[in-house]
Amino acid sequence: MDGEKLRIGVLGSTNGTDLQAIIDAIERKEIGAKISLVGSDKKDAYILERAKAHNIPTITLDYKQYRTREEAESIFVEKLRENRCQLVLLIGFMKILSPYFVNAFRGRVWNIHPSLLPKYAGGMNMDVHEKVLANHEKETGCTLHEVSEDVDAGKTIMQKKCTVEKDDTPQTLKAKVQKLEQECLLEAIKSVIEGKITIGEQLEG
Repeated sequence: MDGEKLRIGVLGSTNGTDLQAIIDAIERKEIGAKISLVGSDKKDAYILERAKAHNIPTITLDYKQYRTREEAESIFVEKLRENRCQLVLLIGFMKILSPYFVNAFRGRVWNIHPSLLPKYAGGMNMDVHEKVLANHEKETGCTLHEVSEDVDAGKTIMQKKCTVEKDDTPQTLKAKVQKLEQECLLEAIKSVIEGKITIGEQLEG
């Protein structure tokens, strides 16, 4: 990264627990990165409060106010570019990104998914953990992958696994997998900074 901090943009719709882990690691100087922008499609998403508490710029978009998904996303794209974000992380973002957005940041948009893809692709949050238990899986985990035009089908960057115990509940599984998600994100961000993982072409400016 030539001594410069990796500039990260984050889109999320929920609590942003994984974002907090990244912010904490940055403040502990464990990773040479900067969260430059946090965006959400929900004005009451707690992920925005986490960002504001650390003086990180935020933006909220109500998709219903725009004629098309692409029109709404163009605002996100503009703001991410204004903040020179080199990597975009989807952390609990509940919208499916259009091909327009994917192309705007080709190879530089990552999503963290709470299963060992391709298993339970398309599932979200507690639904995934409930299905893992219902299907008597012996292991589960998370997958960090590039975002492509197809949902949860982009190139896998990293996976982390944990054992499903007999007394696990959807809540305990979520806690275990969320810990893995944070480890995965921090490890992958460090790998980008160290040149071990290559992301798409850097933004100009």
